[in-house]
Amino acid sequence: MSERLVVIGGDATGMSAASQARRMKDTSELGIVVFERGRFTSFSACGIPYWVGGDVADRDALIARTPEEHQARDIDLRLRTEVTEIDVDGSRVRSRDLTSGGESWTAYDHLVIATGARPIRPPLPGIDADGVHGVQTLDDGQALIETLERAEGNRAVVVGAGYIGVEMAEALIRRGYDVTMVNRGAEPMSTLDPDMGALVRDAMCGLGIKIVCHAEVTEIRTGDNGRVAAVVTDTAEYPADVVVLGIGVRPETELARAAGLPLGERGGLLTDLAMRVRGRTNVWAGGDCVEVLDLVSGRERHIPLGTHANKHGQIIGAGIGGGYATFPGVVGTAVSKVCDLEVARTGLREKDARAAGLQYVAVTVESTSRSGYYPGSATMTVKMLAERHTGRLLGVQIVGREGAGKRVDIAAVALTDGMTVEQMTTLDLGYAPPFSPVWDPVLVAARKAVTAVRKRG
Repeated sequence: MSERLVVIGGDATGMSAASQARRMKDTSELGIVVFERGRFTSFSACGIPYWVGGDVADRDALIARTPEEHQARDIDLRLRTEVTEIDVDGSRVRSRDLTSGGESWTAYDHLVIATGARPIRPPLPGIDADGVHGVQTLDDGQALIETLERAEGNRAVVVGAGYIGVEMAEALIRRGYDVTMVNRGAEPMSTLDPDMGALVRDAMCGLGIKIVCHAEVTEIRTGDNGRVAAVVTDTAEYPADVVVLGIGVRPETELARAAGLPLGERGGLLTDLAMRVRGRTNVWAGGDCVEVLDLVSGRERHIPLGTHANKHGQIIGAGIGGGYATFPGVVGTAVSKVCDLEVARTGLREKDARAAGLQYVAVTVESTSRSGYYPGSATMTVKMLAERHTGRLLGVQIVGREGAGKRVDIAAVALTDGMTVEQMTTLDLGYAPPFSPVWDPVLVAARKAVTAVRKRG
């Protein structure tokens, strides 16, 4: 008899794991059942702001592979079906058909938990009112677009200033809305240090976005019709015809918690290098519901990114299919944009380094994306952290125009390899005036960091 793989969650990790396992074993060796409570599989949640803003014209462009394509590969994909319980001792899961309400148990030989993350939705008065939207799934994006098209006014409030909040604020501006962003932090983009976040705030203000920092939302006020009317903070009130929540996400691990599986400090599942849940030989997990090793700090972190999720799925599928692969960890690389401003980071921020007990130096430089004399050259700011005594690279943040964001990949490779900033200065990077100055901006920052380490080390 063939073994059975059961997957909970039909997006990046879940479908990557199922597809990779299917490549390695056919139906006679491995039956695959995937439970997905939504209506879509293998879609890009990261693309939703660009769909809302009009850069992506069609929702289906965000779908990498349709349910029908998965089913054609002998994957038993059950949409609109939610897993409600995991029985790890009995190697089975309970599921409920969200259309009929019927429930059943399904046994497994291998289980993949790919439940993702859930948006933070604080229990505020009015948080569930008509006109208040999260943006995690394609259904969420469609609902938001429909609200924007029928709203009588054009005032939007974005709560939260992380990646999703910043990208959604720009999308709403492009749709002709007056946008206010309410942020509890000192600057937008808390994944950056505040001095770099201030550069993002300046660019957003240049787009016409009103940014309110150090503000705690206390209520979503509604009108007589039950629709959202305003966002209330501890100091002021901001009229709103639509509200978008971009407060962040938490690992979706209630099923795992109830099953007694090990969770980390941030609530994410803990796995070994092969993405098996610790202490279980036939339970695997990956994507936004797990915590992973930070290669720079040596600590477990929750970093919900599609890049990691797809890699986790490939590794899990290889293991279940009889192969072997591992996921060593991450350095926390991410990139985003606000209009033509590119924002990137990798490694540790200053507060991360302090929390890890590391002594460090921090330097900031301004440079250009191309040789200064070449047309189209634009400025960029690079901030670099290095360990004070060893010179080991700890983190890089970049804010600038065209050509800035992907330069962070240089630092990501250096961090993964454990390079010092002095070693970075000898990297043989590509040079031509249309692409870079003779000294690339990242290397300019590395040279300055070397000087700082020598002075203070």
